[in-house]
Amino acid sequence: MERDGRLRSLWQEGVTAYQPHNIFTTDSGYDVLIIGGGITGLTTALLLQQAGRKCMLAEAHHIGFGTTGGTTAHLNTMLDTPYSTIAKNFGDDAAKQMADGCKEAIYTVEQLAAKYDITCDLLNKTAVLFAETDDQVKSLDDIYNSALEAGVLAEPETEVQMPVGFKKGYRFPDQAQIHPLKYINGLAKAFEDAGGVIAEQCLIKELSSDAGVITAHTTRGDIHTQYAVYATHVVPGVNIFSFRCAPYRSYVMAFSLKSGEYPTTMIYDAQDPYHYIRTHEVNGRKYVIAGGYDHKTGHNADTEAVFTKLEQYIREYFDVEAIAYRWSSQYYESVDGLPYVGQMPGHENVFVATGFGGNGMILGSLSGKIISDMIISGNSPYKDLLSPGRIKFLAGMSNFIKENADVISMFIGKRLDYEHVEQLADIAANEAKVIEYNGSHIALYKDVKGRIHALDPVCPHAKCIVVWNSAEKSWDCPCHGGRYSIDGTLLTGPATKGLTPIDWSHL
Repeated sequence: MERDGRLRSLWQEGVTAYQPHNIFTTDSGYDVLIIGGGITGLTTALLLQQAGRKCMLAEAHHIGFGTTGGTTAHLNTMLDTPYSTIAKNFGDDAAKQMADGCKEAIYTVEQLAAKYDITCDLLNKTAVLFAETDDQVKSLDDIYNSALEAGVLAEPETEVQMPVGFKKGYRFPDQAQIHPLKYINGLAKAFEDAGGVIAEQCLIKELSSDAGVITAHTTRGDIHTQYAVYATHVVPGVNIFSFRCAPYRSYVMAFSLKSGEYPTTMIYDAQDPYHYIRTHEVNGRKYVIAGGYDHKTGHNADTEAVFTKLEQYIREYFDVEAIAYRWSSQYYESVDGLPYVGQMPGHENVFVATGFGGNGMILGSLSGKIISDMIISGNSPYKDLLSPGRIKFLAGMSNFIKENADVISMFIGKRLDYEHVEQLADIAANEAKVIEYNGSHIALYKDVKGRIHALDPVCPHAKCIVVWNSAEKSWDCPCHGGRYSIDGTLLTGPATKGLTPIDWSHL
């Protein structure tokens, strides 16, 4: 079971890649084409297929290859965007609606797991949030009070299941956790058993439309459909979402404890970015899963140092026996704090779900319900609030300016910086650099055997220069989050092709 990173996540342990069994043909017309084989795509596909629609799911790699395979699989009624912020930007009713949406998403996961007998370690959990400073107490009180007003259950808590000094805490019951790959493999099987078709290694290059029929041009031939759904975590190509969603990476470790006394609650501190902690049992062995230290993709030159910081945090509070897994994963933040779910602007029969922030499992599940409802009935209670075409300048303008000023600097400043690189630096084994050689810019990586891998460093999406991710051994685009392997293979969009290899021996 592979994912979009060199580092293996805990979820890959003992889980085999799903093997589609229904035959994919390009000459069959479909009601709906779902693009993306993560939790969003598979939830959407299954709900539509069980409602009688003829669906095909296309995945550029294989089921679970993307962010779903690297999530920490929390199902929360508390969102990264506090309900107070949602109420301020969109109104009190919007906050209550998002709280209801989170509950609906958890219910959807529970119902699908039960209906299709999906064994996915689904457990009901209580989450505990705590504050260590006076400023954090103010933020935590805001989260608590606004959650109550939105209809989320919460109450004061005096115990945190880790040895940390804290000033205040709150508990949030009715949360949940799952094994994400077991769950989506179960969704995939249920989808195919209901007559759905899955096409893996099927990259959608572009969509065209004529007389109400959408044609998806793919690496496995053309596919004709009435509706298309982008469940790809980010919409491919250069479009409005390139400027409304910013890519971030989050870092995770799974470790065992000497004491054998594992936390039974989900735990979150109030730092910025915050740390998150929970326990999961895999193959009869318990692990604490801890994560944090998020940063914009391609904006930290030493990603190994981020893991070092996370390990220091873990060892400060836990009697670690062994760190068994470490990995990172990617998500996209929207400029106004809410996801974009629904009809893609300018495309009546194309739908999109993106901008989930760190709440991908809950918002991906909710998106599947929203989009399936909109295709089946033409409506959803969340249609207006989460509309991808919404314009909330006051709510998102500061983030829009911040994120895109950064993108512009990468578009221009980074490229100009590389124009002044004049020397070919020595490269050690397992090291990578962007250098200038005979007037050309080249991304170089030397593997442990001393072999040089050379690529054109210009991201094909929007022509930014990629940077090296030392932990995952990938080239990451600092503008819109495209990621590429050492041989240039596309790992994560929004590009629809990889980096161009350069024959180093002939330079």
